[in-house]
Amino acid sequence: MIIKNNTTKLLVTLSFLLILPFVQKQWFNLYSLNINNISFYSILYYLSGAICPSLVCLNSLKNYTYYNFNKDKIHSIKIIKGKRLLFLVAINLIFLSYLIADYIYINFDLIFNLLLEGIDVPKLDIPQLSFFIFLISILLIFKKSRFLLKKIILVNFILISVYLWHLQINNISVDDQFYIYRYFGLSDLNLINLFIMVAIEISFYTWSFISYKTNLSDWIVPKPRKWDIIPFLNILIFYFFIIIYYSILT
Repeated sequence: MIIKNNTTKLLVTLSFLLILPFVQKQWFNLYSLNINNISFYSILYYLSGAICPSLVCLNSLKNYTYYNFNKDKIHSIKIIKGKRLLFLVAINLIFLSYLIADYIYINFDLIFNLLLEGIDVPKLDIPQLSFFIFLISILLIFKKSRFLLKKIILVNFILISVYLWHLQINNISVDDQFYIYRYFGLSDLNLINLFIMVAIEISFYTWSFISYKTNLSDWIVPKPRKWDIIPFLNILIFYFFIIIYYSILT
C-alpha cells in the first residue's frame, strides 16, 4: 500500500511538471503584453521559476535522503571488505565531497556576480579545495551531519535554479566571469545544474549504502542486490522528467 501511494504521488508530481511549462508560457505571453510594468502575470511568471526546483527538493528530501537497507544475514551473502572496500570508500567519499564543494562554490560565485558586482570570488587553489573536501568528507561520515549537508545541497539547488531563471528572464549572458562557465560545453545552464545534482544524488545514495549503520565500523559492506538498484533507477527516471520539463520550457 505504501509503495502504491508513493508511486501515485510521484506520477501526479511528474504529470504536473509536464503541464507546468505550458502554463508558464501562457503567463509569459500575458506578461510580454505589458513587459515594462509590474503586473499580476509578471509576478506569477517570476515566482513560477521556483516551483519546479522546490518540487525537486521536496521529492529528494523525502525519497533520496533517508535511505534504509536490509542488513539481515549479512554474513551469508557476498561482501566487500579489505582493500577493495578502502578503495571504494576513498573514491566515493572524495568524489562526492568534491562535487559538493564545487557546487556550493558555483552558488557563491553566482551571488557575487549577480548581486555584488565588482567583487570577485577568490578562486580556490589546490590546498584550499583539499581542505574543503576534507571537511565535507568528515561531515559525510556522521549520520546527522550527512543529512544536514544534504539539506544544504538542496537549498543550494533551489538558489542556483532561481539565479538561472533570473538570468534567462533578463537575458543576462553568461561569460567566463561566471564559474559555471567552465561547464559551458552545454549551452543550457539548467542542464548543467541538473547533471551536477544527479551526480550528487547518485553518489550520495552510493555513500549511504556503504556507510549504512555499522558497515564502516565493521569494515564489511554487502554487495548490492537487485532491489538495492531500485532507488538508483528512481533517481534517473525522476530527473529525466525534470530535464523534459526544462526542455519544454525553453
